Amino acid sequence: MQITGAVLEVSGATAPFAASRPFTVGPLELDGPGPGELLVCIEAAGVCHSDLSVVDGNRLRPTPMLLGHEAAGIVEQVGPGVDDLRPGVRVVMTFLPRCGACAGCATDGRLPCEPGTAANTAGTLVGGGTRLRRRSKDGADAGAPVFHHLGVSGFASHAVVSRTSVVPVPPDVPAEIAALLGCAVLTGGGAVLNAARPASGSAIAIVGLGGVGMAALLVAVALGLEVVGVDAVPAKLDLAREFGATEALSPADAVARGIRTPTAIEAAGSARAFETALALTAPGGTTVTVGLPGPDARAEVSPLQLTAEARTVIGSYLGSAVPARDIPRYVEMWRAGRLPLERLVTSRIRLDDIDAAMDRLGAGGELRQLIVF
Repeated sequence: MQITGAVLEVSGATAPFAASRPFTVGPLELDGPGPGELLVCIEAAGVCHSDLSVVDGNRLRPTPMLLGHEAAGIVEQVGPGVDDLRPGVRVVMTFLPRCGACAGCATDGRLPCEPGTAANTAGTLVGGGTRLRRRSKDGADAGAPVFHHLGVSGFASHAVVSRTSVVPVPPDVPAEIAALLGCAVLTGGGAVLNAARPASGSAIAIVGLGGVGMAALLVAVALGLEVVGVDAVPAKLDLAREFGATEALSPADAVARGIRTPTAIEAAGSARAFETALALTAPGGTTVTVGLPGPDARAEVSPLQLTAEARTVIGSYLGSAVPARDIPRYVEMWRAGRLPLERLVTSRIRLDDIDAAMDRLGAGGELRQLIVF
């Protein structure tokens, strides 16, 4: 079938992207779902730093690639072997498939799914190969293949995905909320619930208040924790206070004031942010890092301090999530009015605004821009 999508032509484009225009938005050919797959009509997709990191070359992926990994939509067709979903169901699309059978899946979310990770790295689906092709000028379907982004490729009107990449949600969950659940909330919320596991009523510092960091903040507030929000952008500190943070400080101010919390989460994807999170962690405490800095990034760590202060450092990919387990929990928190995820949406945009959206994201002025179809 013919779809419309935003294809990243080459990784490592030069900013501003509104000028270099690394994306081509236009028609593509999408094969129907194979065994264990679904065809989903996408309703909303979030623009995330993990997308930007492919655009600017910090995360190497094969190109051309149809980006987008945080999305939600309606199932239109199910492939052979899918007997637990039907057309018309809304699903959250998650960027880390869970096969449920490999050694990674046996770790209760601590390690990623092995076949899912291999497929994501190759730009294919878990079932092997690609389902996307260029649409040739004469309308034929014999174009060159286009790679999938993290098994989702959500910057498009439709996607074919593995059943292991989606979680159904009840019809009362709006598409925009469902999309946020696929990455920002799984990653940020999971850093709190799954990785840090703070004691009830304790304090937590969150360094980096983008979409993931603010999601972590909202979940921490919903759990009744005292939250110190840390970011270099004053407007985000104002938002953190509005969202329920006990304190909101710049990195320099937080360190200068001697802030120490039992748990600190780094959600900026920066070596300096990781160092700040370490500095804000109290003796005996836990530092959780969920950001994805460039592969050459390095941070300074004192092994003596880790030993003498009995510190714990945890890496948490996708919030150490098991999406089928965790997403229903966030849905119930949202339904109860404890998790106002709507506040994470700072802009609603069109698909053909994707280049400029990457510039806005890189400038640090957005939490979540949602492409609404």
